[in-house]
Amino acid sequence: MINIRLLLLLTFTINITASDIGVPGPRDCFWSLGPHSGDPYINLAYPDSNVYYWASVFTMPEGSELYIDGEYPYSRYMSIISYNARGKPLESLADYLIEPQKKSFNPFVSGNQRLNKSRDYNIQVFNKEPVTNRETGIISNLSSNNVLNAPSYGPNQQLIIYRIYLPDNSTEPLGGVDLPKPTVMIDGTSYTGKAACDLLNTDQNLAITIDAAGLPAMKYRELASQPDKPSTWPAQNPPKWYIQMDRQSLIGIYTGEFNMNAPRSTGGFFPNLDNHYLRTIINRKYGHVLMIKGKAPLTPKTFNSNKKFSNNELRYWSLCSNQSFGNTRVNDCLFDEEIPVDDDGYFTIFISKLKDKPRNAIKECGYAWLPIAEDGDGVFDEDVAVIQFRHMLANSNFNNSIQSVENQSDIKEVMQEYYPRSRYFMKNQVESFFPCL
Repeated sequence: MINIRLLLLLTFTINITASDIGVPGPRDCFWSLGPHSGDPYINLAYPDSNVYYWASVFTMPEGSELYIDGEYPYSRYMSIISYNARGKPLESLADYLIEPQKKSFNPFVSGNQRLNKSRDYNIQVFNKEPVTNRETGIISNLSSNNVLNAPSYGPNQQLIIYRIYLPDNSTEPLGGVDLPKPTVMIDGTSYTGKAACDLLNTDQNLAITIDAAGLPAMKYRELASQPDKPSTWPAQNPPKWYIQMDRQSLIGIYTGEFNMNAPRSTGGFFPNLDNHYLRTIINRKYGHVLMIKGKAPLTPKTFNSNKKFSNNELRYWSLCSNQSFGNTRVNDCLFDEEIPVDDDGYFTIFISKLKDKPRNAIKECGYAWLPIAEDGDGVFDEDVAVIQFRHMLANSNFNNSIQSVENQSDIKEVMQEYYPRSRYFMKNQVESFFPCL
């Protein structure tokens, strides 16, 4: 176990004295760690730059009950997920599974009005292992009973993360509502606010294993600069895409000892269980601009405060440029509603550093552009980036999602036209070969 505050200090993303130094973002005594997002001060575990999340570390007193009261945010998605000391998710409670309070409405249920002001919910948190494996990644018909199991680990510590994806325009970071509030019940007496935080010991240091937040920087550098490998290793031309896998398979990408039949995994780095991921490692030495083409999955429209919620092929999808497994930092992301598609539903995205951005890589020309970090992997190689597709909550009858890919060797066969086909170019080639129509 390590003290996360020490880790953050060593990686220059400390928030111990956030209120003293004017670090932006709402937080309280319960949700004290965050908001994490694309902001460079707290940017850890590959956050989507259109997402905000807060962590709470606490210890439930013996014999106590913990309830969390909140309002559904005006956003595309929200959830509360429990984790262990290695950043592995244990149980997810997604928005559509949470029954609203009486006279309230859940805006994440297909067909419901999104902007109804009566949007209260109440959930109970237990210090117990999950009894059943709640289905995640696809829309489930199971009931949650508004329960989240958050079993303690290490120093009797519990960890949950509250996420809001794509708040409606001008409502970020909280999606137009307040942070959820805890209530502790002991011997028939209710405690809220600071009294609840004191009972839960919410100011304790977060204790996690060092690899929960990514590969140590020197370990990453050792893997990425092996003397018997080319300078572009492990990037390939054309790029090779990988599903979310366990830590051993991740290391295997760099060592070359990779199992093509490796099964999909929830992985580490505090992932969202409702997301499934496709990643590739790219290198500008193959070409300064990477083009990605594919068919865009259909998703609900919410960003402009659309009135009605309607499920579609996916709840949300995005494409992000990250730095490396050595710092798990996001550089920027594109979300589904801001990516132009042609008349047949296909997208074309160009990825480069700002200095290499093609002049025609703009929405008005029918193309999207995603920047990679100027310092590359953030450790030692200015030409490297990790590109990541994120598919959230697939509809059960949508068979081409990342959720449908069970093994690494099946990616192209399963995803078909939704598979991201990619190729390297130079800037002048993009401006010549892709006219602005």
